[in-house]
Amino acid sequence: MRLPILILAGVLTVCAPARARDPLGVFETWGAFRDDKPRKCFAIAEPDARRPGGGWRPFFSVASWPERHIQGQIHIRLRKYRMPQSPVILAIQAERFRLVAGRADAWAPDARTDAAIIRAMRNGGWLSVIARSETGGAFSDAYPLRGAATAIDAALIACARRR
Repeated sequence: MRLPILILAGVLTVCAPARARDPLGVFETWGAFRDDKPRKCFAIAEPDARRPGGGWRPFFSVASWPERHIQGQIHIRLRKYRMPQSPVILAIQAERFRLVAGRADAWAPDARTDAAIIRAMRNGGWLSVIARSETGGAFSDAYPLRGAATAIDAALIACARRR
């Protein structure tokens, strides 16, 4: 029981600037949360292994913003700054997805890819994000997917409700 509480505390630290978040639950290594202003619900996890990286904590999230009509959008904070023009690849079992990336963040290129990634997450055991750092070395972060589907569903349901 102590591990999920530590994970929840870590996720809250990663995600919580000055506003409050409503925790919806912790599901294995994934947490689900709701923000009210603007209304946003999301499932989030940190990579499996703590490795040195940038001055921040990497994460993988799936979020919905009902007022913007966005549901199930993938956002990844990379562990390190990425080499410009180098690809960021998300791997789930045999499936590979090329992501759109900024310097330290990555997203699916469109809503169809978001949906395909979430479908693959529901059937996979692990997810890996692979990139090349700005110094040229390859790096990857691995996310266990046990609990991911439940956390994603909890976030989707929380934002589907009218307040």
